[in-house]
Amino acid sequence: MSKQTQNASFVLKNPAGLYDPSPNGYSHVAVVSPGTRLVYIAGQGGENEAGALQPDFRLQVRQALSNLSTALTAAGARTSDIVKLTVLVVDHTEEKLRVFGAELAHALGDGPKPTCTLIPVPRLALDGMLFEVEAVAALPVQG
Repeated sequence: MSKQTQNASFVLKNPAGLYDPSPNGYSHVAVVSPGTRLVYIAGQGGENEAGALQPDFRLQVRQALSNLSTALTAAGARTSDIVKLTVLVVDHTEEKLRVFGAELAHALGDGPKPTCTLIPVPRLALDGMLFEVEAVAALPVQG
C-alpha cells in the first residue's frame, strides 16, 4: 500500500513495493509541484557561529541541524519545507545512524520526513568535522 503526504508545494511518497522508510526518518519519493520555488542550502556542518567544532558527533549533528534551520529561515523556509537532504558522515556506523535519526526527529518534529541520502565519507572539509547536511526546500512562489 502506498503512503503519501501532501504539502502545498510537494508530495512525499512511500510507494508500495518499497520498504517503509519512515522508522528510519525519511521518505522514498518527493514530487515537487509546478511553479514551486526551490531553495538550495549548502552543506551545514557542526560549527557554531564562531566556527568552532565540538569533538562529539551528537553535538555536531545537533549544531548542523540548527545551522540548517537558520539558513532555511533566512530563505523564508521552515524545516517542514525540506524535500531532500544529503547527509555526509565521517566513519559512519549504525550507532551514528541512530544518533542522526534521533537528532533529525527532534529537529524536524512529527510528520513525514523528506527524502534523504546518507553518504559515508573518510573526511570532510575541516579537521575534526564529523557531519554535514545539505538540503533542498520547496516553497510556493511568492506573489
